[in-house]
Parts: sequence; C-alpha cells; structure tokens
Amino acid sequence: MTDRTSDRVSLDRRTYLQATGAAALGATGLAGCVGRATGTLATQVTDQPADIGDFESLVVTVEGFWLGPEGAEPDDDADGNETDTDDGSDGDNETADGNETDAGDETDDEEDAEEGREYFEFDEPQEADLVELQNGETKLIDERELQTGEYPYLQLDVSSADGTLTDGSDATVDLPGNAPLKFNAAFEIRENTRTTFTADFAPVLRGNGRYILRPVPSGIEVEYEESADSEDDESSGDNETDSS
Repeated sequence: MTDRTSDRVSLDRRTYLQATGAAALGATGLAGCVGRATGTLATQVTDQPADIGDFESLVVTVEGFWLGPEGAEPDDDADGNETDTDDGSDGDNETADGNETDAGDETDDEEDAEEGREYFEFDEPQEADLVELQNGETKLIDERELQTGEYPYLQLDVSSADGTLTDGSDATVDLPGNAPLKFNAAFEIRENTRTTFTADFAPVLRGNGRYILRPVPSGIEVEYEESADSEDDESSGDNETDSS
C-alpha cells in the first residue's frame, strides 16, 4: 500500500512538471510573436479621370481592407484590375436587364479565405468624394502599425457609392462583384518605415447607362519613408510606384 502511494505521488509530480514545462514553452512562443518588428501602413485613395466628369459628387464608403497573404506571390493573371479606358463592356456576368449577377462571388470569397488574407476593419467607416480626388489629390483613410512582411495586394472593402450627376440626377454606381476592388501591387511593411499605399479607382460608364467602380492599375503607388529615428536614412523619402 505504501509503495502504491509513493508511485502515485511520483506520477503526479512528473505530470505537474510536464504541464508546467509545456506552459513555459507556450509562453516563450507567444513572446516571440509579440516581439516581432512592426512598421506603419498608410492607406490613401485617389481618382483617375475615366467618367468622373459626369459627376457632381461621388461619395464612396470604405469599411476596411484586406491584405493579401503574407509572403504570397503576386497574381499576375488576376483580372480584378481594369485598364484606364473601357468600351462599356465590363466583363462581369449580367442579366438581360443589365443587372449584375453574383455568380462566382462565393467561390472567390472562399478562395481568398483559404489563401489566408487578413481583414482590418476601420474604427469608423471612411467616406471619400472621388470628384475631389482628381489631379493627384489623395485622401488618407487609415494609418496603423502592422507586423513587417511582404504582401501581394491590398483590397478595399467598399460598402456603397452614392453619386449625383452634373444635371442633378442620381447616378446608379455599382460595386464590382466578380472583379472586386483589389489592387494587385506587391508591397512591404518595413521596420521603422511608413509605407503609403495609394489605391486608385474611378467610375466607368457601362453600356446600359449605369456606372461601375474600377481599380486603375496604372495609378497605384507605393511609397516608403523611413522614420526619423531609423539608423539608416539613406533611402528616406524614396518613392516606388507599382502597377500591374
């Protein structure tokens, strides 16, 4: 009887030591994640001409953004970005009355989720009037500290677009379904550096008299500016423009 008690005490002590050891390893791993270097990502929006001249105002509401999976290769074949000009055919699925269908949206969302993209929601929805963002004008919609890394794209979460035409009438501005506002330009979050990502998009008139927002790949800009306390200021203020 005494031997069994001794064995049980030894077993309990061994189990306790294993448990505390596992907890210590877990804490060490967590500390490693927390201590990872960070940099600043500033997200701006701007507008290329396209058919913006038809508008008195065009206010888009942005709820947040997705970052492409860290370390993933840019998608050279992605069709989410359109060229600066459009012949009225947007390539999306449409019904006979000109309305877009949602075919393929769920599949696209599932694929993006599997890829590991990460979503960042703004504290408050941000509004930007694209009419006021012409000729190089930009609006800062978010700035935050993020872990350093390389990302293949940034995608805006635009919830609405309210437009008024120059004649005072309301405009119907659709948000792309099968071609979301995804800006395929690879960029980095660098330690002690402010990365400014300018997402450029514009309204394009379609053949049915409606408008649709389109990314403008030639207008996407990525700029890196080292912080004042960085030891190496050699590349401070260097600009880099990416286009797909």
